[in-house]
Amino acid sequence: MNRDEIIHDAQDVFDKETEAIRASRDVLDQDFVTAVEMIMGCRGKIVTMGIGKSGLVARKIASTLSSTGTQSVFVHPVECLHGDMGMIVPQDVILLLSNSGESDEIRRLLMFVRSRKIKVIAVTARRESHLGQSADAVIGFTVPREACPMGMAPMASTTVQMVIGDALAAALIKLHKFNSDNFAEFHPAGTLGKRLLLKVEDLMHSGDETPLVRSGTRMKDALITMTGKSMGAVLIVTPEHVLKGILTDGDLRRAIQTHPNILEITVDELMTKDPISVNRQDLAMDALRLMEERSSQIAVLPVIDDKRRACGIIRLHDLVIAGL
Repeated sequence: MNRDEIIHDAQDVFDKETEAIRASRDVLDQDFVTAVEMIMGCRGKIVTMGIGKSGLVARKIASTLSSTGTQSVFVHPVECLHGDMGMIVPQDVILLLSNSGESDEIRRLLMFVRSRKIKVIAVTARRESHLGQSADAVIGFTVPREACPMGMAPMASTTVQMVIGDALAAALIKLHKFNSDNFAEFHPAGTLGKRLLLKVEDLMHSGDETPLVRSGTRMKDALITMTGKSMGAVLIVTPEHVLKGILTDGDLRRAIQTHPNILEITVDELMTKDPISVNRQDLAMDALRLMEERSSQIAVLPVIDDKRRACGIIRLHDLVIAGL
């Protein structure tokens, strides 16, 4: 195969799977609504199940539901028949994925599930199948063509199952009024968790590290503080510690070119008055946006409290090191 043939075959997969998604979108009906209502009314947990590739998709759906406010676990149907049925109680709802709805494992599983009066939502391409006939709600889908060149391996069908799972999760997120704060609780680690949880006060430099000088301080004294604190700036405050201005390394370099007596003038003559600042309770990610989403980047930000008193400083370097 040459390069063009490889690209053509890859595009064919995209076309077939897109076709299946669109076709399945058009057959969504009241049973999808019923399935959502069953999940919302569930007094236990959602148990996702599937055999083979459908099982792998079911695992992903359980993970998505659990991370967005709907308690869910994956249980393998075969393991369920060999003891794991004890994990499922009548208050649960089973979300069972099967393209054909006719495998032996599914048939045997349904016999035990029905005897325990556990509700079942089926996700299947065959509503008339044993699974479709046994379920309390059937989310049907249609696959005009599998994306497999042989038409055998489940590709388009599993893609559609994945999309159906995402559609369920999206509907439930809205109904649960699940928000970014809730999401942060379930994703404390990694970049996503940091963006949702880390606050400015977690990363800022405060206390003795804060480069503070009083309004009226001469530049020669301010330079001692700027050099000693190594924060790239000094914060100018009133006697009550209210933030009045900021003087950065960049301001200093520019001022040297125009002020021959720079050491004798006061910081008030060179500082940026009422500078952009962040509250210590703000998200660190919001501080990063303030620094970056500008025509000229800001390297440091003063940190203030609710009374606009300077209580620290945060640097772009600190945010980058934190992995934001």
